[in-house]
Amino acid sequence: MKKTATIIGGVVISILILLFAAASLFTRPTDPKAEEALFVISRTNQSETTTRLQDSGYIRFSLSLSIARLMTFRFGEIEPGGYKISKSMDARKLITILTSEPQLKWISIPEGLRKEEIGERLAKEIHWNDEELEKWNTIYTAMQFDYREGVYFPDTYLIPVNENGLDTAKRMINRFNERFAGYPEKFAEQNIKWTTALKIASIVQREAAGKEDMPLIAGILWNRLLNDQLLEVDATVQYARGNTGSGWWAPITSSDIQNIGSPYNTYKNKGLPPTPISNPGMNAIDAVLNSEETDCFYYLHDKDRQIHCAKTLEEHETNINKYLK
Repeated sequence: MKKTATIIGGVVISILILLFAAASLFTRPTDPKAEEALFVISRTNQSETTTRLQDSGYIRFSLSLSIARLMTFRFGEIEPGGYKISKSMDARKLITILTSEPQLKWISIPEGLRKEEIGERLAKEIHWNDEELEKWNTIYTAMQFDYREGVYFPDTYLIPVNENGLDTAKRMINRFNERFAGYPEKFAEQNIKWTTALKIASIVQREAAGKEDMPLIAGILWNRLLNDQLLEVDATVQYARGNTGSGWWAPITSSDIQNIGSPYNTYKNKGLPPTPISNPGMNAIDAVLNSEETDCFYYLHDKDRQIHCAKTLEEHETNINKYLK
């Protein structure tokens, strides 16, 4: 019995040694002298990560990561993002990095946010402290008057988790400049300053229910401006009021209209607000450039978010009674 147990024990040990040797073969580095490089995993093709790692020479076999997971007990998901890895790393090191927080994160900024909202999203994703967030709001995005709002372009960015607010502001302005290239000249052809166009686009972005509404709303805003009448736009009052605990864009009240003395209150002040009130996307900008010609001066959205415009205040009041009461 003892002899049999000894033989069985020897076989088990031999098998374990063979398995460890095989695992080591599967997980060893492909290039011990290679330097680190950025490996980006998009948000749409995570399932191809293993194939891409093999095709790029980071692992020798498609099973390498699976074996490395078993050896390191790293069974977590691989998040989309950017990872600094090297062919000098074995598969165990690779899977440890790939199942940790990405060193660069994909961050999506929706259209129509004000810079404080963008700052809140960035602070959450790339771990800014309160001081850095405050600098984003009051310093990094306030260095030039024309760049205080409206130029932090809504898009998806791959941002290092240790990036400071100043570099992120520059990154977003650069994206705006890329996408906005040629538009200042197009607006100039219509005798419109690009800063004026961006203010209107920011209002259109907040007021529209979708891109289909945008040219009509832009046309109505132009009509009011050219007729030297008050814009009377709720979104500008929301911007002036800020976040009172119910969100940045909570519905305004009659008290807000009466008591907020800000130049952003377009119920009290003629013309456009001093700066944009949000960061618009290209649909809103295009809508200002190609606004719809209309006789309407008023608009509202019904409960199904369908827009209805009116030429006169009486018609507008009829629409209010018809669609909102």
